[in-house]
Amino acid sequence: MATQFLNRIGQLGLGVAIVGGVVNSALYNVDGGHRAVIFDRFTGVKQTVSGEGTHFFVPWVQRPVIFDIRSQPRNVPVVTGSKDLQNVNITLRILFRPVPDQLPKIYTILGQDYDERVLPSITTEVLKAVVAQFDAGELITQREMVSQKVSDDLTERAAQFGVILDDISITHLTFGKEFTQAVEMKQVAQQEAEKARFMVEKAEQMKQAAIVSAEGDAEAAALLAKSFGDSGDGLVELRRIEAAEDIAYQMSRSRGVAYLPAGQTTLLNLPQ
Repeated sequence: MATQFLNRIGQLGLGVAIVGGVVNSALYNVDGGHRAVIFDRFTGVKQTVSGEGTHFFVPWVQRPVIFDIRSQPRNVPVVTGSKDLQNVNITLRILFRPVPDQLPKIYTILGQDYDERVLPSITTEVLKAVVAQFDAGELITQREMVSQKVSDDLTERAAQFGVILDDISITHLTFGKEFTQAVEMKQVAQQEAEKARFMVEKAEQMKQAAIVSAEGDAEAAALLAKSFGDSGDGLVELRRIEAAEDIAYQMSRSRGVAYLPAGQTTLLNLPQ
């Protein structure tokens, strides 16, 4: 009896293990931020999209394909030409994700590497079309407008493939060597022109100051001449006396100057 019971337990355990293995092989998990599409060997890609959690599928007949629907970054460098035929090196940074409801279509037409097939081509196409509408100078001064136009056109283009673009930004924008040298030469020329304009304005101000000074001197000379004509040489004599008085005062305060009375030519030692 004990042997039969143990055999029965063993058979039951084996059956449970087999059933568990079969059930486990028919389950698959979808992690957070992911979605699954079922490929059926007989009917092809099913149009239903499995959300997060554990799901059943028919082993060997069906196969789950997991997609990441979270935003992912990608840098796309492009070399193109501006409206004035200048070479432009531009890099676009894109945050993209697929539309969950369109995953069956994306898998059928593009596959799991849809971003490799779509983003480089449409980004290059849109950038070339937009950049060709602006001159090299406008690409710098109107960068916000250029970025907005690229974002609008690229978002519309990506939506045709079931791709959502959460963010689009221009991270790198440079020009060819010839254009860079031309810009530097233009800046130097502008600085030289500003310097020349300053020198001209300075000379003009100095000229005006000289004219004003000369007019003041002429007016002063005219006033002096009028005074001399009215009062004769008396004013000149008065100014001479005032000047002599000031000179005598300054010399009298100097210890190295001696005074001799009129008619005396020898300096005598006077008692203290």
